Amino acid sequence: MKIKLYDKTFEVSLPAKEIDEIIAEMGKKMNKDLEGKKPLFLCVLNGSFMFASDLMKHITVEGTEISFVKLSSYSGVQTSGTVRELIGLNENLEGRTVVILEDIVDSGITMFGTKATLSKMNPAEIKIATLFFKPDALKRDLTLDYVGKEIPNDFIVGRGLDFDGLGRNYPDLYTLCEE
Repeated sequence: MKIKLYDKTFEVSLPAKEIDEIIAEMGKKMNKDLEGKKPLFLCVLNGSFMFASDLMKHITVEGTEISFVKLSSYSGVQTSGTVRELIGLNENLEGRTVVILEDIVDSGITMFGTKATLSKMNPAEIKIATLFFKPDALKRDLTLDYVGKEIPNDFIVGRGLDFDGLGRNYPDLYTLCEE
């Protein structure tokens, strides 16, 4: 199946059913790793809202909390290279286990900056969970604790990821077609 967003055409590269299975497995691993830690999951908006919602249905760790922060480093189909914090965090992170939920890590710029900012708030530990990871695009030295799926360095939409605001609503993952 193909979709058209603005002047670009995208085709399904990963069906929703497979994404659901990936998220369920991530949840199982996190439940085991985070037992007894009362984690604070930090969802990076806008893209991670679907991932966070789907993942939280699988998290059974007692004392789990979720909060949201809005960051951005994209403009169109290219990363801008800088992180702009749009909405801040109100929770006290001191001594907490924080799990950053990100839809995709490509350059690593957003996560590198986010982790540095959060580290100043004295959490016990910071873990990064990403639904998708583009290892060929990584530009920062970054440890990812939970990776749903490694994907090629193609531009994608769906499952929370967008192209200038469009395409987030699709449950499947779509890749930009060669034109």
